Amino acid sequence: MREVSLSDGVIALSPLRLGDVEAHLAGEDEALVRWLNGGPGTREGVEAYVRHCREQWDAAGPLRAFGIRVGAVEALAGTIDLRWAGEGLAPGQVNVAYGLYPSWRGRGLATRAVLLACRYAAGEGARQAVIQVDPRNPASAAVAHRAGFIPGEPPRGGRGATFDRYVRDVRDAAH
Repeated sequence: MREVSLSDGVIALSPLRLGDVEAHLAGEDEALVRWLNGGPGTREGVEAYVRHCREQWDAAGPLRAFGIRVGAVEALAGTIDLRWAGEGLAPGQVNVAYGLYPSWRGRGLATRAVLLACRYAAGEGARQAVIQVDPRNPASAAVAHRAGFIPGEPPRGGRGATFDRYVRDVRDAAH
């Protein structure tokens, strides 16, 4: 696997690894379950997801999942993933999804992670990043705004849950 490590001097992003499972399970709370995970994590489920993420990195698949790491010991503060394929994405778009563990929220780390992930996505050929937010999750929408995203049009023919959609041109983020 090609190792990737991105940093802005405060946080670092690097691919999820099996050693992150304990920290993820310890950090998961009701908000992550509700807005990001879709259900409480189990050791087996999180390990399977991390293995899947590693396989995606190895195969250059459409998913890039990063751990958001803080400090010299690179404590796992949350996750951010980029998906180049999915319902409602046009060619050149990448979906950005993120979540922080409770003890790391309110410090601007999610915004930093989104900006780093956008820079990476631009380097991988993305033209536009998309963040989809449940309208009942204003904290996530605030991250999108702080990272320079603007309200976008909902995808055509979408079904299921309705999300607010934020978009940002990332071509200038590669610098």
